Amino acid sequence: MIRIPFEEVVKRIAEKSGLAEAEIMARIETKCTQLSGLISKDGAAHIVANELGVQLIVNGGRLKVKDAFPGMRSVEIAGKVTQKFDAREFSRQDGTSGKLAAFTLGDETGTIRVVAWGEKADEIAAISENSIILLQQAQVRENNRGFKELHIGSQTSIVHNPPGVAVGDVAQPQQRQAAVRKMIKDLSEQDQSAEIVGTIVQVFDPKYYEVCPTCNKRSKPDESGKVVCPEHGAVQAAWSMVGNAYVDDGSGNIRVVFFRNQLERLTNKTTEQLLAYREIPERFEEIKTELLGNIVKVTGRASKNQFFDRLEFVAQFVQQANADEELARLQART
Repeated sequence: MIRIPFEEVVKRIAEKSGLAEAEIMARIETKCTQLSGLISKDGAAHIVANELGVQLIVNGGRLKVKDAFPGMRSVEIAGKVTQKFDAREFSRQDGTSGKLAAFTLGDETGTIRVVAWGEKADEIAAISENSIILLQQAQVRENNRGFKELHIGSQTSIVHNPPGVAVGDVAQPQQRQAAVRKMIKDLSEQDQSAEIVGTIVQVFDPKYYEVCPTCNKRSKPDESGKVVCPEHGAVQAAWSMVGNAYVDDGSGNIRVVFFRNQLERLTNKTTEQLLAYREIPERFEEIKTELLGNIVKVTGRASKNQFFDRLEFVAQFVQQANADEELARLQART
């Protein structure tokens, strides 16, 4: 499934239909109401686009960076190499070795990270910064941080400085949208960069899952018991984790999801210390007690949990709230 950010869908509908974004949002809300909560706002936006005859995806032909979205396959794209990273090797569970290499590709519309494995990693070793590269039969995926990447597979063709292909000035990477302070009761699925401050009122045990030690993607045991990464096959799995806690700010409460890095910040524990609780989970009760009642400031995005039909908040950065700073903010509002 091709995943286009909600804001981008609304923007494209507005550009191609001539309607104001406010009217498009109203149509989306109406569609959600008509379907009685059986569809997300993303799904409703796609229905509205279809009703207006707006084509959201460019089919065929060479894409610009801004038009590449996770889930796309057989992508053709050209750009200028703006940064090249050193290749690194890794070991698989079966004793064989592999190689990973990456570089950043840019055009007039933006930049994107390109990832290559094995022989393809060797193939891009010859590229240099500021050279022009044409990729054919590449895939667009979303990494663990929510950014899109181009993945070079065995079928991908890499053409160095292709004749007749020119790239203008590369657009500078867009800065992340500044987080907007929100009350929990006012959060919605459209809040992709929000900040909340509240008290931790409930903490849950961490959940642990196996990941590929190379790409950090979720990996699962196959029928033989070997842990298999969808990208690298059988691997010697590493472990990652996710934690959850309810935060209350007086206007409401919300379940906040803390993936490994932010769980480390929240608990002030290292990865190794958190992994120890996997073997002795009862010891995590001490951490729960320490966290209850703490006031935290969390930057992140609101996300609809379709399975439980509830809004959650995915933490991108968490820290202890500064009491003096929050008091000054309240006094400034009064």
